[in-house]
Amino acid sequence: MNLHQRASGILLHITSLPGPHGVGDFGPAAYHFADWLQGCGQRIWQWLPTTPIGPGDSPYQSVSAFAGSPLMVALEPLVEAGWLQPPVLPEPGFEAQRTDFARVVPWRLLQLRAAAAGFEAKATPAEHQAFESWCEREASWLDDYAMFMALETAHQGRAWWDWDPALARRDTQALLAARQLHAREMQFWCFVQWCFDTQCTALKRYCNERGIAIMGDLPIFIAHHSADCWARPDLYLLDEHFQPTVVAGVPPDDMGPLGQRWGNPLYRWDTMAHEGFAWWAARVKRMLHQADAFRIDHFRGFAGYWEIPASSPTAQEGRWLKGPGKPLFDAIAAALGELPIVAEDLGFITDDVHELRQALNYPGMKILQFAFGGDGEHEFLPHNYTPNVVVYTGTHDNDTARGWWHHAKEAERKYCGTYLACGEHDVHWAMIRAALNSVGNLAIFPMQDVLGLGSEHRMNTPGTLGGSNWAWRFEWPQVGHEPGRVLGLLTAASGRGAFELLGVPVPKKAEPPRY
Repeated sequence: MNLHQRASGILLHITSLPGPHGVGDFGPAAYHFADWLQGCGQRIWQWLPTTPIGPGDSPYQSVSAFAGSPLMVALEPLVEAGWLQPPVLPEPGFEAQRTDFARVVPWRLLQLRAAAAGFEAKATPAEHQAFESWCEREASWLDDYAMFMALETAHQGRAWWDWDPALARRDTQALLAARQLHAREMQFWCFVQWCFDTQCTALKRYCNERGIAIMGDLPIFIAHHSADCWARPDLYLLDEHFQPTVVAGVPPDDMGPLGQRWGNPLYRWDTMAHEGFAWWAARVKRMLHQADAFRIDHFRGFAGYWEIPASSPTAQEGRWLKGPGKPLFDAIAAALGELPIVAEDLGFITDDVHELRQALNYPGMKILQFAFGGDGEHEFLPHNYTPNVVVYTGTHDNDTARGWWHHAKEAERKYCGTYLACGEHDVHWAMIRAALNSVGNLAIFPMQDVLGLGSEHRMNTPGTLGGSNWAWRFEWPQVGHEPGRVLGLLTAASGRGAFELLGVPVPKKAEPPRY
């Protein structure tokens, strides 16, 4: 994917798609959405992390940096293959406009276990061979993940450092015994990942054939309770009891007076550098199997990161330390080639962050909602953009455009209304138009803004857990005809889509003068 061409797209997580099974997945609605994107001239579909969800239902606190979310495995293909009976929904059925994770997760896992049993009993020799071949290809991460999930199940969900000590420290004999004891459970988790990979690859191919690129999302940090940390504790700053001595986060800023204490363990960058950043190269390779490009979360942490003492309950106490910088990305590029990365360079950004991004030539991000708190020199105002940026009305961590207007300070609303010539009823279209007409190479909008929805439809509120975070879904009747029609016209008029959508003749290019 060329991140330096002029194009636009939609930010919509897979779980936000419609569907009968409680959460969006790689099923029929995903293909219908791809058709909708094509019809309104969009060339990018951006996802949030597709890894398994963690505490607070967040995809940014996953048990694996390599595995796919079981929730995204569509059930329809498993029924078509003959491995699963048509699912019977629980009573009452699932909500259509939000995911109730507490109800959906156990029900979906029951369906996947039934499908795994059906596969074992009914799959053809060719299907069994395809599964076994895939497991062999992905063994470098899959074996540890499957063992981790099997042991987590055997330990009733307890954190890995509270398992049997021999298993926590990965004693060779203990792992051999566990592999024999839990072989069937490991096989189940491998089957789920094979289904995820097969379905994700098929959807990506369908999108690519229609001129739509997939943009993924790579969190900078991994979760403490994860297969990654258990498999290689030496790559993280842990004590002899496998507890973090310091954790990740960001200092106090406009988003919160206490900062954000994420709690992720921090990397031993010196150890990773000594290994040629091989773990990172493997992780990016896995990402590029699922997506054509990806946004790398918290890019500033690669230039300098905020180290918080593990004993501190907030992010107020901490210090800045130098990150791995350009050598990390040079090592990954040497292993994989040119990297199609969008750098999430938001928050407290210093000169070293700008210098790193510019040295790598990665597009940065501009958020229109942030543009109206200053004067005409504000870096997020469209007239101050440079081409090498991705322009967003907002991200998954922001309110919707109309929600932002409702909660913004009066001065910000006045400035926005004057600058964009808009009001409460059309601020979402005004922001979309401004992003499309800007010089930024890429423009991306949350689906909520295309639909003109309010704050009750936002995806996530940073610094909070549970509630409605990560649960938003839309229904097709909400979309109708008009949003796609208007988006298609604006996209074409801004030079990012098919000019023919405007319904006017395509101007002939002027012939060069002959002398």
